[in-house]
Amino acid sequence: MSTTATIVTVLLYLLHLSLQIAVLGRVLLRPHRQPASRVAWVVVVLVFPVVGMLAYLFFGEVGIGRSRVARLRAVLARLPSPPPGAPALVPEQHAHLFRLGESICNYRAVGGNRGQLMADSDSTVETLVADIDAARAHVHVLFYIWLPDHNGTRVAAALARAATRGVTCRAMADDLGSRAMIRSRHWRAMREAGVRLATALPIGNPLMRPIKGRIDLRNHRKIVVIDDRITYCGSQNCADPEFRVKPRYAPWVDAMIRFEGPIARYNLHLFASDWMSHVDDPLDELLARPLPPAHPDGFAAQVIGTGPTVRYSAMPEVFETLMHSARHELVITTPYYVPDESMQDALCAAAHRGVATTLILPARNDSRIVGAASRSYYAGLLEAGVRIFEFVPGLLHTKSLTLDGAVALIGSANLDRRSFELNYENNILFHDPTLTAALRARQQDYLAQSREITRAAVADWSLPRHLVNNAVAMFGPVL
Repeated sequence: MSTTATIVTVLLYLLHLSLQIAVLGRVLLRPHRQPASRVAWVVVVLVFPVVGMLAYLFFGEVGIGRSRVARLRAVLARLPSPPPGAPALVPEQHAHLFRLGESICNYRAVGGNRGQLMADSDSTVETLVADIDAARAHVHVLFYIWLPDHNGTRVAAALARAATRGVTCRAMADDLGSRAMIRSRHWRAMREAGVRLATALPIGNPLMRPIKGRIDLRNHRKIVVIDDRITYCGSQNCADPEFRVKPRYAPWVDAMIRFEGPIARYNLHLFASDWMSHVDDPLDELLARPLPPAHPDGFAAQVIGTGPTVRYSAMPEVFETLMHSARHELVITTPYYVPDESMQDALCAAAHRGVATTLILPARNDSRIVGAASRSYYAGLLEAGVRIFEFVPGLLHTKSLTLDGAVALIGSANLDRRSFELNYENNILFHDPTLTAALRARQQDYLAQSREITRAAVADWSLPRHLVNNAVAMFGPVL
């Protein structure tokens, strides 16, 4: 080898070493990184030097870009807080749950609400379209996934009809989850009809994303607000249950609740924080109006919005506090279970102290990696006394939690690190034994279509399966 070639080789080696040291330094210095997450990324960068560094640059940082953060903070600073509404009558043993929720984004619990659990995905869209067709003043919608399929185009057509008759309609969709709709003729038709449109977290040039923020940091919210008095919250995207982008896992089984009352204003406020961060179209005047009338026999509800620009660990705090508060029964459904240690411990602790604790997951997960990681936690949960069920007929996508027959949480957040750290999520926490019972009955319906996973069944898994599950779980912090 010539002297020149030797010098070039040494320089390239030193450059590579310098880059590796710089990336490792960033891994170790990044704020709010849990030790397990740091270890996982250090291993990735050391074992797969080039690929690992690229992976960290694209997927290791939790940020949407300084300019977006600055704009979001400016928007939040100028938005008027929702006016005082009907008092939230919550028993003292559950009041601390709503105090925690208020500490996250300053949305207090408000009384005077009603709610109806929708029968299924198609009936949700049927009712939603009817509500949009009956709208008189304004309609606001935000979806992570909005597909140009039967249900997706029905909602788009309803918005176009509403805008044509003079209703102010604003529609927003995530640029990654809804790319097909955003680039379709249906999106153009809505714009031509007068619907005001926006794209959440536009991707732009993928190669520039490490500079501007993570490409997989998405707006995972599903928000609908109609005439400042009706709002929808749950797990359902704007799509057919057949979910044709991933048909082999169909049907996707979701749950949505249609709320009426002052809680709609709080969901509108959350929508406005996203909308005004992307569009120069202020909603200040709309948000400053008096709250919609409260129902005399209504219940207390609270909007909880989380994301990478909200307090770190906010969503895990909510889940863990609910788990620690259970006294009799705790039932959770989620498609993705990749917890951190404290959440796994909180769920096990509920079972240890005698709470009837049940976790329902899909038998077939659309992410085989996440499915394997989830199953690595089964042995510990089962040993603690948690009952685990796997839903068989399709992909159980419902994110729900019922607590002691009185309190429930429904929304977009999963029990995984992506929902904890990366995605913008929206949930509603409510206290109402009647609506909680309806949601609990839905969970029971899921159980009837599920198979129970026993300690004996997990012990019988092959050694390679255990190895794969546990190996994948080691990288849970980077999933």
